[in-house]
Amino acid sequence: MRPIGRTMGLVVAVALVLAPPGSAQQDTVATRDSAAVLLPTLDVTATATRSTRRPLEQPLAITAIKPAAWLAAPGHSLEAALQFVPGVIVQSRAGGTDIRITIRGFGARGAGDRSNAGTSRGVRILTDGFPETEPDGRTAFDLVDLAATTGIEVIRSNASAVWGNAAGGVVSISTLRATSEAYAGAETAVGSFGLRRLVGQLGAPLGSGIGGMTFTRTLTDGYRAHSGGERTLLTAGINTPLGDRGRLGVFANGTSNYFEIPGPLTRAQAEQTPEIANATYQARYERRWNRLGRLGAVYEHHAGERHEVRGTIYVQPKFLVRSERGTYREFTRYHVGGSVIYRYRHSLGSASGILSAGIDEAYQDGAILFYSLTEDGERGEVLRSNKREGANNFGFFLQEELSFGQQWGVVLGARYEDIAYYVTDYLPDGVSGSKSFRRVTPKLGINYRLTPTHSLYLSFGGGVEAPAGNETDPAGTFGQDSIYAINPVLEPIVSTTLEVGTKQIVALGAGAETVVSYDGAVYYTAVKNEIVPYRGGRFYLTAGKAGRAGAELGGRAQRGRVALLASGSYAHYRYLDYVVDSVHYGVEGASADYSGSRVVGIPDWTLSLGLEYLPPAVTGLRARASYTAMTSYFADDANAVVVPGYGVVGLHIGLDTPVSLGGGLGIRGALGIENIFNKRYIGSAYLNPDVVAGEPVAFEPGMPRSVTVSVRLGWH
Repeated sequence: MRPIGRTMGLVVAVALVLAPPGSAQQDTVATRDSAAVLLPTLDVTATATRSTRRPLEQPLAITAIKPAAWLAAPGHSLEAALQFVPGVIVQSRAGGTDIRITIRGFGARGAGDRSNAGTSRGVRILTDGFPETEPDGRTAFDLVDLAATTGIEVIRSNASAVWGNAAGGVVSISTLRATSEAYAGAETAVGSFGLRRLVGQLGAPLGSGIGGMTFTRTLTDGYRAHSGGERTLLTAGINTPLGDRGRLGVFANGTSNYFEIPGPLTRAQAEQTPEIANATYQARYERRWNRLGRLGAVYEHHAGERHEVRGTIYVQPKFLVRSERGTYREFTRYHVGGSVIYRYRHSLGSASGILSAGIDEAYQDGAILFYSLTEDGERGEVLRSNKREGANNFGFFLQEELSFGQQWGVVLGARYEDIAYYVTDYLPDGVSGSKSFRRVTPKLGINYRLTPTHSLYLSFGGGVEAPAGNETDPAGTFGQDSIYAINPVLEPIVSTTLEVGTKQIVALGAGAETVVSYDGAVYYTAVKNEIVPYRGGRFYLTAGKAGRAGAELGGRAQRGRVALLASGSYAHYRYLDYVVDSVHYGVEGASADYSGSRVVGIPDWTLSLGLEYLPPAVTGLRARASYTAMTSYFADDANAVVVPGYGVVGLHIGLDTPVSLGGGLGIRGALGIENIFNKRYIGSAYLNPDVVAGEPVAFEPGMPRSVTVSVRLGWH
């Protein structure tokens, strides 16, 4: 079969790349310089840009985030870490790991009834360079935990030209802590709504390399009925030289993640009794229990000053159990893949350049069994579905990075993408099928550095996002439509983005008392085949064309011990051509025209403000007050179901550095208070929701006031 053949071919290629060289060459290994005309120093840490240039030199909207950003966070998810990234919306659906991430509108559709219980869409998530995003574009956050995170890089620009499918934005997470001495630590945290959390960490230098491990155990009762969960996660990695010119990284993760799903409420229920669960969800005991792991390796080798090869390979087994829509479901899957990237340093006239060529392959396959559901929400004896479901994502990209002196930089690139799905149903009346999507996406970027710390950029790029697996697998509607294994009316989302931006770091005052850093961008994205959930996500429709115009600004200003953080975005997203007839069952020729309506799930305005203070009396102490707000948005294509806007205030106090207890021991702690004024608000909403007795069941209440207290005892 073609997908398997490609996977095996890539595995062989990566194995050759990972093999140690037979003899070491005598050339000097290149180091990174400010103009990025040389190859980088050997380093297997992840980079979201797949480039050798620093963020200030790239024609992209990029934000780098350090651990101080999620000071005193409960550690459930990425919500706290991404709070001050403009253009990024992170919505917690029940206060745990079940979140929705949207970057410039990509990912917004992942909020239907069956589309995003524990997963997101349209945005590519990486951990140590390995994809959390599956070949069909879905991302689960089972292996993501802030306690194990040492840094995050976010690309807000469309990154499909280097990452391919479902890369409307990229969130790249690093877990390995750089260290020059051994360390160990244990942390405990308790908080509102039954939060209990234990974190253990170990690490040490390994000759010229490093190694580290993080263990987390988190339990919560949840702030709504039927919203509890528990997760155990182990993350480990090493980064070490291999031979004279190579470096090897090996990373392992494993988790057991269980969480209950309280479901959506009506507007009245969410405002009056937000703590209740959806009665149907609770009666069916809807939940997820995901058990999975990943083992991955990355090897980087320099063959002289001009050539570099980087290869990755990974395998990820999964066993997923869930109760959903009146059935008990078991998924047994394996996700394998890897990549090979070759870089070549060269000259082109007066310009110096780096040519990159890369191949990516990701393949997922496995069995799906649906059983009847007993009255207590457990597996029944009737087998209702027996399927094999797979997806393959193959991509090849070329990218040329040219530097003209110290000021001008040009990036040219393109990527070919091939995404294939297949379903084999083994029951006598089962329906099987397959479908594939192919696309070439281009990229052009120009960067101009006015000063060493101030740049302007212009970028033009394409994007592609194929429908996720459950979007291509439509649910039956009781004889009202034809039955297909793979939805025949869906095509991939195709987008084209034009963006202009600026980035600057500037010191003000005679003694440089004030340091200001900021980045801003304006963009327009033309979207064809916008995919939206219909009937609560039972199946999906292609919404013709949409236009997304937006502006973003984010930054930080620090003077002495006081810092101001701010990020804001404006989004004018509209359907330009969107006519649908499936809302009118039994009415021949009837249709609804939603052209001109606002795109669902996206507020026009978002804002985050923060004020930090580092008191001089205690070294390393940091206090931050924050305000996060968004305006209202619509939950349906007809723009009739309004999700009200909100603004909430938080307070976080903690130690960045431990207080010494002697003998290398230190202690530190943190206090976090979310939603200080206990404001009732809607934290998330199901898109194009079910309507029961004339009322849309769409609203997920936001987190009430919650307090988290943590204490950490560490050595070195």
